[in-house]
Amino acid sequence: MTRRTDAQERAPISVTSLFAPVFAVVTLLHLTLLRLPYFWDEGGYYIPAAWDFFRLGTVIPVTTVRNAHPPLPSVVMAAWWKIFGFHILSTRLLMCVVTTFALLAVFKLARMFVGQAAAFAVLVLTAIYPVWFAQSTLAHADMFAAAFTLWALCFYADRPGWTLSRSHNSVGHNAVWVAVLFSLDCMAKETAIVIPAALFCFELMLLADRRPAVMARIHGDALPEDAERPHRLDWRWLLALVAPALVLVLWYVYHHWKTGFTFGNPEYLRYNATANMSVARVLSSLRHRMVHLTTHMNLFLPVIAAVVIFLLPSRTGKPILPKPALRMIAVLLVVQWVAFSVLGGALLTRYVLPAYPLLLMACVAAWQSRTRHWPLIAGLSLIAFGIGCEVNPPYPFAPEDNLAYRDMIVVHQHAIDFVTKRYPQATVLTAWPVLADLQRPELGYLKAPMKTAAVDNFSREELRKATVDPGAYDVVIVFSTKYDPPVGGLNLAGHSRDDDKRFYDWHADLLPAEAAAMLHGQVVWEEDRKGEWAAVITFPRGYDVRLRLPFRGMGGGRQL
Repeated sequence: MTRRTDAQERAPISVTSLFAPVFAVVTLLHLTLLRLPYFWDEGGYYIPAAWDFFRLGTVIPVTTVRNAHPPLPSVVMAAWWKIFGFHILSTRLLMCVVTTFALLAVFKLARMFVGQAAAFAVLVLTAIYPVWFAQSTLAHADMFAAAFTLWALCFYADRPGWTLSRSHNSVGHNAVWVAVLFSLDCMAKETAIVIPAALFCFELMLLADRRPAVMARIHGDALPEDAERPHRLDWRWLLALVAPALVLVLWYVYHHWKTGFTFGNPEYLRYNATANMSVARVLSSLRHRMVHLTTHMNLFLPVIAAVVIFLLPSRTGKPILPKPALRMIAVLLVVQWVAFSVLGGALLTRYVLPAYPLLLMACVAAWQSRTRHWPLIAGLSLIAFGIGCEVNPPYPFAPEDNLAYRDMIVVHQHAIDFVTKRYPQATVLTAWPVLADLQRPELGYLKAPMKTAAVDNFSREELRKATVDPGAYDVVIVFSTKYDPPVGGLNLAGHSRDDDKRFYDWHADLLPAEAAAMLHGQVVWEEDRKGEWAAVITFPRGYDVRLRLPFRGMGGGRQL
């Protein structure tokens, strides 16, 4: 250890004292995003579920789909709204608080493994990594789950030989916190159970470390002085890691009692679990998840740097991380890679949100162990992540993986503003999530619900169905239901289109002019922001022009 590291260990910065500055920085970095209307799964489930609990006190939602998600995010949001009011800014600030708690856990865990200076680097890189940055103000369950997961790991890993610190809490103290935090974790999101389940198996795997000690005792030999202390199986750890599963089981028993479905409605269960069990689909998903965990959103820069720099000789002659900590991180990364290649039909990157700080921890540890210039690599990675927040990669991705979600919200908001001001009494044909935005004023797009008609998407097949009964709607809002690189540009995923159609509901949206021609209408407004587009189509039939109000214009968009 260097003298600087020893000094840091003697006088570590209080994690509590970091809350205010970290919260302030997180809030300032997201300042322009704090009043954006709710987006995608926020409006599709999480906000309506919390809204139902806020108004009706029911932990099982009644105005949106019942998919058996545990109720902790709804309870927390409703309690927050009781104190600070039900409005979008209030919710976004709550998510900044949750994100701050998660980042403090990242800092504490990293400091335990790599020291204080490197821990600050891990904290900053995590906060700016595009997937984490985008999720920092979105009211999804995943940031709640990530915060509880990372804090539970702080207590789980607080053991002799696992960290740089020489002082540790008692096993009983830590085990209680692990049980409580992982239980809250599972009540935030049910799939979080994979982490304590993996650690339960990890505890059993660590028993292999006892074999040299046992064999030496049998033969009367002495262990080498540098031999690791054999792992002792402690029932308190096993009980702590089993407790979250028991809590989750109780939730599902209650959900079944109330709804008749244990894991949500059959369609939800099919899409997110049972339909994902084919070998071909799992292999395809493993490939996608490997991209998410190694290269996605410029993550390739710190990962490649860690691999290349690892070829250099060690500065200290010691492992890059304490051996148990390195094993734990490796196990958790592999488990999340595999588990979330099966669970979740959409393969969203937010499902593996806790994996990113663990991966960055390992990268920073590798840099630090090989070169004194590791802060330069961290700085380059930070620049790459900042670029990734604004610049879309050359392959399809979920808009919520960077600030493309902001662009999608803005074009949807402008399209809805255009329609509500020009055609306030019209029946609007559109697809989800704009369909929900038009039906639920609490999502922040309009003041009163509009009449709607639904299509699943804007593929040729779906719009052909809409031509059967053209009198059922007056106006159409079409939009990009996913991000695709511009036609004619670089697209690294072009070779996987067949798998995407087969396994992930990929489809080609018709462009506004194509959709208008097919529906025999005309495009009267459209807008495109970095590949996220929306358009309004009207028809020379049946809609009383006396109901149309003058349109006063808005930022962005083009009235035709």
